[in-house]
Amino acid sequence: MAKTVADIMTARPAAVEAEQPVSVAAALMRDNDAGAVIVNDNGRVSGIITDRDIAVRVVAADKGPGTPVREACSPSVETVGPDTSLDQAVQLMRTNAVRRLPVVEGGKAVGIVSLGDLAMERDPESALGDISAATGND
Repeated sequence: MAKTVADIMTARPAAVEAEQPVSVAAALMRDNDAGAVIVNDNGRVSGIITDRDIAVRVVAADKGPGTPVREACSPSVETVGPDTSLDQAVQLMRTNAVRRLPVVEGGKAVGIVSLGDLAMERDPESALGDISAATGND
């Protein structure tokens, strides 16, 4: 049974630099079948952008695909280290109402853990675990 975030995280998550256009982030989401991309500022984790961020902060605001990622991403991001316990990750997600946590080592993303990952580990027979196990979901 998994004990730490490193045991269940998705390694080598897609990442985009903050000054790049949101179209690059959207293409990475498509190409990686993911709903979120890590945002870096000069190679160091500075945020996360989700498909919902693009819909709400770009499309619904009548901004174009050239909008810089930094204008659409979540302004702050909670992160964990690879050795963070699953219980700590769950508590951090619950406390901050987030669905994904970048896994960071030395300021660089080495993985990402999602609510679905935790559901699969904790109770793969749950509705969320079952949905998360289906192909085409992040």
